[in-house]
Amino acid sequence: MGEFIKVAGTKDLAPGKAMQVVVNGKEIALFNLNGEFCALANECTHAGGPLCEGFIDAEEVTCPWHGAMFNIRSGEVLGPPAGEAVERYNVRLNGNDVEVEV
Repeated sequence: MGEFIKVAGTKDLAPGKAMQVVVNGKEIALFNLNGEFCALANECTHAGGPLCEGFIDAEEVTCPWHGAMFNIRSGEVLGPPAGEAVERYNVRLNGNDVEVEV
């Protein structure tokens, strides 16, 4: 098991938006799905595009570079050209702090 580290406050990220955070040298895309915070590796498994800059639709993020689609909650691939899932991180709220397990 990893350690939970504060990466943001709940008010730092509006619903339906994403931002990049760096934890222990890892670039992580943090998403706010209407108050539920989720975290994925910020690098698309197809060509390394920044998922925090992708188009968000409900529970899906589309890579801004080539259009690969991923489930924000699980990291599962939903559409090509990516062939493998994106790493997913556990997230918890501790008061108004958003913490990611790394």
